[in-house]
Amino acid sequence: MISNIVFAILLIAGIGGFVYNAGKIRRNILLGRDVNRSDRKAERWKVMGLVALGQKKMFKNPLPAFLHLCLYAAFVITQIELIEIFTDGVSGKHRIFRADLGAFYTFMISFIEVLSILAFVATFIFLARRNLLKIPRFVKDEMTGWPKLDANIILIAEIILICFIFMMNGADEVLYQRKLSHAPYLEDNSFGFLISQHVGPLLFGGMSDSSLHLVERIGWWGHIIMVFAFLNYLPFSKHFHIILAFPNTYFSNLESKGKFTNMESVTNEVKLMMDPNADPFAAPAPAEGEVQRFGAKDVQDLTWKNLLDSYTCTECGRCTAACPANQTGKLLSPRKIMMDTRDRLDEVGKNIDKHGKDYDDGKSLLGDYITEEELWACTSCNACVEECPVNIDPLSIIMDMRRYLVMEESKTPSELTGMMTNIENNGAPWQFSQADRLNWKDEA
Repeated sequence: MISNIVFAILLIAGIGGFVYNAGKIRRNILLGRDVNRSDRKAERWKVMGLVALGQKKMFKNPLPAFLHLCLYAAFVITQIELIEIFTDGVSGKHRIFRADLGAFYTFMISFIEVLSILAFVATFIFLARRNLLKIPRFVKDEMTGWPKLDANIILIAEIILICFIFMMNGADEVLYQRKLSHAPYLEDNSFGFLISQHVGPLLFGGMSDSSLHLVERIGWWGHIIMVFAFLNYLPFSKHFHIILAFPNTYFSNLESKGKFTNMESVTNEVKLMMDPNADPFAAPAPAEGEVQRFGAKDVQDLTWKNLLDSYTCTECGRCTAACPANQTGKLLSPRKIMMDTRDRLDEVGKNIDKHGKDYDDGKSLLGDYITEEELWACTSCNACVEECPVNIDPLSIIMDMRRYLVMEESKTPSELTGMMTNIENNGAPWQFSQADRLNWKDEA
């Protein structure tokens, strides 16, 4: 009875804490400007299925993709086992579904154990890749401190979780063969979990009955505590992409990658200027609602999809590794753009919690987090967008902040200033009038 009450408290606290913190993230994301991503639903479901569920873009690099698939599959499939653990914890029973499911139950737990072993191996390889092999995209400046620690915490927690699973299953295997398990013994169906039937007797076969019960309970409680701890750690970690990858890919930008957005107010103004029937002396129509800033200076000026992107970022660095500007030594790192956006959004959210929504801390994403040099280094080639395994779009954030610099601050590099002056005066980027541009054809 006491264990049931303790489990119920853990269940309520664990899920309640996650819902509370996830709610804060949802609020932060909705601080962004509205953008319509409700069209082409069939295509969006297809993209989500291929990219988030099927991990299509990961398999450009087969070996890391396979290792990641092992972790991903283990995470998804083991949720089935959690259903039983939750039921056992509330009811006070043990392996409540085993008697009814029989051989299918044995198959499912065995399958989960195989996935867990694959995930165990993959986790050690990922730890080595991050800490021993010094792969360039994992040792960039933005990956020092917390980002590196965050990745290692999750990987180590994964190893501990798998150890608890095999403590539970292995000890239970030996207890079951001794007919001392909490689970009812079935004469016509041996326990027979594929891995535990070998690991259990090997590691725990020489223990006393009381010691086996202790090990099994440590494994069971350790497993569920790690699950609740992991659940509540997710909102503070890059690993929240485990959940957000699905909505983020569903709401992907389905337009051609070379297509840029235009501000509706600017478009309407240009159309009005080009309309021969428009009255040039007519007063402009009053603006509806709050006047939108040209471009983006802070996170509130970005769209909610941009902000969802920032929370979905896996910090894998594939975008930065593919960025031609970064490859040539320039300051730009698309991964850093996303990390800075998330960090600033978290800061804004904390200010709201402490001071209210209208509080101004005097800081902004542009300037305090992201520099002009980073923005102007971008070649707008879309390599970062193409490489991202969860369809994040750093370029749209870069272009919106550039738009702010040009249209509100009149700040452009000298090379661009000359080009725009030429376009204004000559109708082309070159310093020749339209009448002189074809003079080359008369040269001998």
